[in-house]
Amino acid sequence: MTAYNPAEAQATIDRVRRVLKNPPVAATRQSESARTGAKSGGRDVNFATLPEYEVINLAKAVGHLAGLEDPYFRLHDGLARETTSLNGRQVVNFSSYDYLGLNGHPDVVAAAKAAIDQYGTSVSASRLTAGERQVHRDLEAALARIHDAEAAISFVSGHATNVSVIGGLLGPEDLIVTDVSIHNSVTEGAKLSGAKRILCPHGDLEAIERALRLNRSRYRRTLIVVEGLYGMDGDVPDLAQLIKLKRRYSAWLMVDEAHSLGVLGATGRGIAEEQDIDPSDVDIWMGTLSKTLVAAGGYIAGARPLIELLKFTSPSFVYSVGTPPPVAAAATAALGVMQRESWRLKKLRQNGRNFAALATARGLDIGLSIGASIIPVIVGSSPHAVILSQRLLERGYNLFPAIFPGVAENQARLRFFMTSRHSIEQIEGVIDAIATELPGIRSGPSFVNTIAGIDV
Repeated sequence: MTAYNPAEAQATIDRVRRVLKNPPVAATRQSESARTGAKSGGRDVNFATLPEYEVINLAKAVGHLAGLEDPYFRLHDGLARETTSLNGRQVVNFSSYDYLGLNGHPDVVAAAKAAIDQYGTSVSASRLTAGERQVHRDLEAALARIHDAEAAISFVSGHATNVSVIGGLLGPEDLIVTDVSIHNSVTEGAKLSGAKRILCPHGDLEAIERALRLNRSRYRRTLIVVEGLYGMDGDVPDLAQLIKLKRRYSAWLMVDEAHSLGVLGATGRGIAEEQDIDPSDVDIWMGTLSKTLVAAGGYIAGARPLIELLKFTSPSFVYSVGTPPPVAAAATAALGVMQRESWRLKKLRQNGRNFAALATARGLDIGLSIGASIIPVIVGSSPHAVILSQRLLERGYNLFPAIFPGVAENQARLRFFMTSRHSIEQIEGVIDAIATELPGIRSGPSFVNTIAGIDV
């Protein structure tokens, strides 16, 4: 814990007052370059003087003064699974998307090594112009089969998949209707498209229907986008009702399966299997290779004309290097292990149910989570969430706080990512630690709370 220094505290408080009185968005804020005379046409040219950078440094200063360690960019010493080593210390890890525990699986590692031996570490150019490798075709065929789709296309980045595909398929004459909790990649893709965007309250199908009824007729194309399993709340949409809406209003339905592939459904095929839906009723299946499939990148699965269109027009495919061969091979191998070793999914879902039940029994708020792979513990205050994260790390549990502005201030939380490798002892231990620490954090005095309540 950092020792309290009165002079340092006063300096930090002064900085807080200055920023609160003159926020970065205010046109009247005096920049550091203006104070020092470093000007270029009256504009800041030094990144260190940008007000946005000042806010980052201020947050770090407040945390340091309150004795809090920076929760960002923690350095792992090796393979991070249900446990990990941070600076030589072994801790239980609940901050990994490795839902089925496949990272480091012998079959996955062997496939990646074999691909390096045959193809090297890169394809060195765009697949469109410089050709592709069999590992790409194998991966895309496997992904298409998972979604019962005609074809699939893989991208080198999951985030760029949504940005590029949505940004390319839609334009200023079109409409995009999404859940307010949708992932940033969808939001950025919608911005890029220039389409009219309507954000609906989380899980509110009536709001989606109202948005379509009042607006659909005025636009050329309409896209509805939801997540198969929401990454922040751990809940699911009603896919059958969404399909009815997309048919009624002649819209496309896109489902982001980033967190639901390998998690939902009897065999891990996602929300369609979980809710007994014909996958062909969804127009665009999107997913990532970086979570259950322990690789990197993203993909789209759907009708063959859609995939052909994307192969020739989607910027992040046409103008980007193809997925590295060892990465593609690892993802394909992970799909195979997922299907062969069905016990992993059963254990994952059992762990999720156990965590949700035990947390609820101890009075912890898990929000809307269905108790699958993502379960938040809602703390309700950003400073409290950061403090709790540090207290848990001291007790041997690695958790990352989700705080404002990523979530509403009263919804600050710790997100638990369950895996098939976690034990019941690890689950019981972390829940007991939270139930022990949280009441004291909420009731105790905190310099962070003092900072937050400064009268300006």
